[in-house]
Parts: sequence; C-alpha cells; structure tokens
Amino acid sequence: MTKKDKFELVEKFIIENRETHYRLAYSYVRNKENALDIVQDSIFKALKSIDRLEEITYLKTWFYRILINTSIDFIRKHQRITVMDDEILSVHLPKLEDEMTDMDLQEAIDQLPPKYKTLIILRFFEDLKLEEIAAVTDQNVNTVKTRLYSALKKLRIEVGEEFRL
Repeated sequence: MTKKDKFELVEKFIIENRETHYRLAYSYVRNKENALDIVQDSIFKALKSIDRLEEITYLKTWFYRILINTSIDFIRKHQRITVMDDEILSVHLPKLEDEMTDMDLQEAIDQLPPKYKTLIILRFFEDLKLEEIAAVTDQNVNTVKTRLYSALKKLRIEVGEEFRL
C-alpha cells in the first residue's frame, strides 16, 4: 500500500468518525475548544507519522492511541491553568449537548487516574471490546480486565452502592 493510499484511508476514517473523536477528547477535558484542539493536534500527529501505520486494519486503535495520548498530554500541560470554574460558567452559558445527566458519575470518572479513566471511557462510552482497548492502550487483555475491575470498584465507592453497570 502506498503512502498516498494510506493517507486517503486515514483521511476518510477521520472524517467519518469526527464526532466520535471529538466526544473522546471532550470526555478528557470537558471543554469544547480544548477538545477541538486535541482532535486537530491528533490529526496532525497521525498524518505526520502515517509511515508508522504498518497494518491498515489497526487504523482505529492506532488513531485512538494518538488521540488518548494527546488528550493526556494536554491535561498534563494545562492542569495548573484554570480560567474560570465550570460551575460559574454553567450559570452564564446555555446547556451543552455533550453534558452527562449524572453529574456524580461524571465527577467520579474525572477524579480517576488517567489509566483508569481511559479504560472506563473506551469501554462504556466508546463501546470498545476488551481486546480493542488492550490494543489502544498497548496492554495485555488481562491487565485491561484487572484495571477495569479496579476502576469500577473505585467508581462504586465514590458514587455509592446504587451504581451498577
């Protein structure tokens, strides 16, 4: 497969799944503009490193890995910067479509360490199979199962026993 063919397939994949990519980035940063920046940076990184994509069947996991790493890097770089509290903003801004209805669950997920948060998001919000999550996160399937179990246990403790998946 030529570089041009790969480029066209990646471009098509990105365009067809743009809402999913935005939603994944948004689940990390909870800010429209930052999520769009993350998606844009991820696309740039993917196109720049297209030669590293050896097997086109792994396109989804390859791009998800880039997107997740870019999201985590963004959070690390900007974690000390807080322009305005979200609660203050929500009073002045109209409701966003992306907001989850269960704020306790959202807050509990946001409090998880990145390695757990990524698993929860990929499994329950992106509906990926455990094998796909293992490929995206570059971990063993058993490690993914164990960490997912630990993440769910932490969420149950945080949200309460009424929380069941």
